[in-house]
Amino acid sequence: MYNILTLNKISKVGLGRLTDNYTVSDTMEDPDAILLRSFKMHDMELPESLQAVARCGAGVNNIPLDKCAEKGIVVFNTPGANANAVKELVISALFLTSRDIMGGYEWAQSLKGEEGIAAKVEKGKSTFAGQEIKGKTLGVIGLGAIGVLVANAATALGMNVIGYDPYFTVKNALALDNSVSFTSDIDDIYAASDYISVHVPATKETTNMINAETLDKCKNGVRILNFARNELVDAEAVKAALESGKVKFYATDFPNESTVGVKGIITIPHLGASTAEAEDNCAAMAAEEMMEYLEKGNIINSVNYPNVAAPIIPGCKRVCVLHKADAEITVANASQLITKTRGNYGYTVADVTAVDTDKIKTVDGVIKVRVIG
Repeated sequence: MYNILTLNKISKVGLGRLTDNYTVSDTMEDPDAILLRSFKMHDMELPESLQAVARCGAGVNNIPLDKCAEKGIVVFNTPGANANAVKELVISALFLTSRDIMGGYEWAQSLKGEEGIAAKVEKGKSTFAGQEIKGKTLGVIGLGAIGVLVANAATALGMNVIGYDPYFTVKNALALDNSVSFTSDIDDIYAASDYISVHVPATKETTNMINAETLDKCKNGVRILNFARNELVDAEAVKAALESGKVKFYATDFPNESTVGVKGIITIPHLGASTAEAEDNCAAMAAEEMMEYLEKGNIINSVNYPNVAAPIIPGCKRVCVLHKADAEITVANASQLITKTRGNYGYTVADVTAVDTDKIKTVDGVIKVRVIG
């Protein structure tokens, strides 16, 4: 039996993937694994029993990744599971920043109680006139699961799309529409785009990547869309650019003290992945990744350990060793032995009929040893 602690409300669809071998509770004291969404774990004491943490979503800023790695706790996320939900909201933002729908809506509501509303609407509607997106250029920074979907959808709507991603994968390249142009120079995005949508993780390198200097390279009247991470855009630089006319609209899924109530900034309350379908998809994927690791020792979509997946050889036990990357792991008489590393950490799986785990534990750099079967 495996004990699972939930730190947030988890979709019933996801929990429904768990078999009778799992006990789920939000008050578990000695869990084998944790399922969560946005709960902040940084100040949480990690129980010695903990083997895995599965985040129902892509972002893992709320999880102490290094601390988990040091304790041999594998952290999983669910890349792509909520991609369609985010894509749909980004596409809606393309229209919101093109036609001043928000401004027109607010003005129309302000006419309540007045006489002759229809005539007033016809007279005042020109204030909210906008432009069509067909034939305009969209620059997509980051062609991961969401960026690819956004690029493809914009192409289908008649836009010219330019993509940029220094870490572009073969998988995503195959999914990208052939009509999408690709550039290896991000400045091409700034120079050519009428709209720019960012889809990259928040790192030291990407923090405030949209700033006064990069905005200066953009067309006048550019529209900026940020449905990835709040830290990617320098809000003060955007506000200054709105004043000068360099930026026409800024749409973001991350309202804060700097952006709420500012003319030209459309703030949406972090709704990107907030659909029933996305929550179900993320929870189901997280549950399956967690079960695959606990039951078979396979690591799929980890963010702090290397991915390793292989079928268990019948009649064998599986030895799973979490270790430092430079540790020399050997398992005698292994029918199958796989070692991979990621950054400072490594993972070894070996299928054997018999094993001396005490001997493995004495190897320099070994963090944790598990035996399955």
